[in-house]
Amino acid sequence: MRSEPDRLRFEIEARDGAARCGVLHTAHGPIETPAFIPLATKGSVRGLDGDEVAGLGYQLILGNTYHLFVSPGPERIAAAGGLHGFMGWERALITDSGGFQVFSLAHGGVANEVKGSGRSGGEHGSEVEITEEGARFRSYRDGSELFISPEVSMRVQAALGSDIALVFDECTPFHADREYTARSTERTHRWLDRCLDWHRDEGPERQAVFGIVQGGVHEDLRRESAQRVSEAPVDGLAIGGTLGRDKEEMHDVLALTAPLLPEAAPVHLLGIGEVDDLLGGIALGLDVFDCAVPTRLARHGVALAPDPDKRWRLDLRKSGWVGNREPLVDGCPCPACQRHDRDYISYLSRAEELTAVRLIVLHNLTYMHELTTHARAAIKAGTFDTYRATVLAGASPWDASTSTS
Repeated sequence: MRSEPDRLRFEIEARDGAARCGVLHTAHGPIETPAFIPLATKGSVRGLDGDEVAGLGYQLILGNTYHLFVSPGPERIAAAGGLHGFMGWERALITDSGGFQVFSLAHGGVANEVKGSGRSGGEHGSEVEITEEGARFRSYRDGSELFISPEVSMRVQAALGSDIALVFDECTPFHADREYTARSTERTHRWLDRCLDWHRDEGPERQAVFGIVQGGVHEDLRRESAQRVSEAPVDGLAIGGTLGRDKEEMHDVLALTAPLLPEAAPVHLLGIGEVDDLLGGIALGLDVFDCAVPTRLARHGVALAPDPDKRWRLDLRKSGWVGNREPLVDGCPCPACQRHDRDYISYLSRAEELTAVRLIVLHNLTYMHELTTHARAAIKAGTFDTYRATVLAGASPWDASTSTS
């Protein structure tokens, strides 16, 4: 780890067991942690503009390097003042490396690579060829051949102008065996060095870089990776790669990995953001989380709601909502719940109206922001375990916070 306050500074304000809250200071402002990060995959958070996302209280969003590399391209975005200028977002930005998307192009991830072929056929006729140099694949837009290496990934993220860039890594699937996972993790470590070398020589001075801990579900590989990445000159850490076949295995991997990381380092859990998983990660001392679930659910007419038996999902595409005048969730401060009822939003969603997607995105992102905001308050009050248990038992974040204050 390195200490570069001009790039990024992390201060821990309070602890409750392993759980902690703090502030992550970036070139585009502070982020209060623990924090959930909405995805701006292609340069927008689905259905919303930047002011709306900021109005929900979000201080950090995530841009997808792979998709923005394919289209519209880093040069076009750089000419508009980076991703901040291109999409009109004035707060902090983090960009992933593109590794997850590249290695997920094919059905089953890198199944053929695991078998030793090194090639995977996927949708749109795409193929992925993984070598020491990087990954070669075909664009899902026009079939043209593209190449991402550690240096290319960092160059694209530099053009995007993110406050935090993630190093290029290989994301192995859950079915990869130990031998392949070990080779992949070692290669990811070599790619880490190349990312850092490029960024040191050519990267933006105020762009922080996070390293990624890999190792699959294997304890020794996770330990080795945690040590290797923690010793590198990175500004923060992320936990990536497969975390197992189910929630139980995922929790075991995270419970092993989290204590291995430097106490002062901000830690980002990649791609995990279900309500119960997020609370579990906070309990382990993780700080930042990103996930497509809240916006993806909205596309399918599903709102987040305090119902653990249904995985916190309220399906508005189902019948039975006619005449129901209740809000999506009682007491929710989002615009959808304050102005509309289940009948109306269900009707819009079943009619495939875009307004339904917007309303449910506003609700789902509000729900996630409330979840972390009240978790932060509970940590400061020393009542996080009670807050977590109350939410997991079926209370809304705001009701759980009231009952534990």
